[in-house]
Amino acid sequence: MHTRRKTLRCLAAVALSVPVATAAAPGRAAASAAPERAAVPAAREAAPPSLLPLTVTNRSGRGERTYVYVLGTDLATGRLGYANASGAFTPWPAGSIPPSPAPDAAIPGPAGGAATTLRLPLGMSGRVYVSFGAKLKFFLTPDGFVQPAPWAPGDANRDILFDWTEFTYNGGGLWLNTSMVDMFSVPQAVEVTGADGVRERTGDLVANGRERIFDAVRNQPGDWAKLIHRRADGTRLRVLSPHKGIDTGLFGATYLDGYIRSAWETYRSRTLTVVPFENESGKKFLGRTDASGVMHFTDASGARVASFPRPSTKDVFGCDGRLHAPNDSVVGPIARTLCAALHRSTLGYLHTQPTTDPGRFYKRAVTDHYSGKLHAHSADGKAYGFAFDDVGHFESLVHDGSPRSAGITLTPF
Repeated sequence: MHTRRKTLRCLAAVALSVPVATAAAPGRAAASAAPERAAVPAAREAAPPSLLPLTVTNRSGRGERTYVYVLGTDLATGRLGYANASGAFTPWPAGSIPPSPAPDAAIPGPAGGAATTLRLPLGMSGRVYVSFGAKLKFFLTPDGFVQPAPWAPGDANRDILFDWTEFTYNGGGLWLNTSMVDMFSVPQAVEVTGADGVRERTGDLVANGRERIFDAVRNQPGDWAKLIHRRADGTRLRVLSPHKGIDTGLFGATYLDGYIRSAWETYRSRTLTVVPFENESGKKFLGRTDASGVMHFTDASGARVASFPRPSTKDVFGCDGRLHAPNDSVVGPIARTLCAALHRSTLGYLHTQPTTDPGRFYKRAVTDHYSGKLHAHSADGKAYGFAFDDVGHFESLVHDGSPRSAGITLTPF
């Protein structure tokens, strides 16, 4: 969970050189406890338990030893730390410059075909990492925590098979999601069971889904195959998002520029209507692009409320830069909507956004093929392929305001 200011990513993160350093409370995944989703429900039958059973089940079919880590933020204090299998939270000690190794927070994970149940403490937001065959290496600075960044050639975890899910567990319940915003590696499904016994689950792939995703990315013309990282033994460890590919020089930094330019030009001669709140269909913002290439939005009164210079490819893939989305009620929701429409290649073609028909997504030659292939190989069509994939509810998320148990399943690959 970096903070990508983005909605569901559960960890507000603080940048630290190349690796990610987490700080306050999804992953771009959780922003300060998911702005649109972390409100306490108006009514519920029971409060969330102080310790929530979380069962990690290993259906991967692999024989390596596994390790589990529950890392994140104490929402009451803002301290970064880790939870043990019993749910006791321990703040990290101060580190150094250069970063010093963090204490070993590994929890023995389940063997193939087995399950391990641990406890999530109420009031925590973060990530659950799972690694295969080796423990992960984490590091500490004087005021931060450095998470793995395997897209960086010198990262200590580059050749370890691992992945993570993201969570926020607070008075509003549990939000638990898979995350592919930075990379896709280990297929996982997440689930939650509420006090009423109803179970919600997402994240399962179609049969042989992992290999099909890797093959589809490999076979996509252009720089896409460069996003796949193999270990020396031939294991395909992960496929990076195009945003991380740009960061590391593997992917073309101008890939979307022509499409973005065309979309922005479209709204010089016609109006874009953004309706960012599904429960407020009457709240609309109207966008037009001026002669200098800036798209301006007005509200119902005609007052200008937001302006967006034409973004770069990196801005779009990162949902940042000129598409930065503050946690407010106007600029952020418009930025989120624009970013999602550009990833899905519907902006410039469908003039009321967001569009919620997935049959219209990723249909152009120039599009976010990474996210498109993740969704195409998901059993329910849900995935967290980019920071604002929750626009229209296409993210792989489960939530319950009164959870009684939760689960992460390492599915076959």
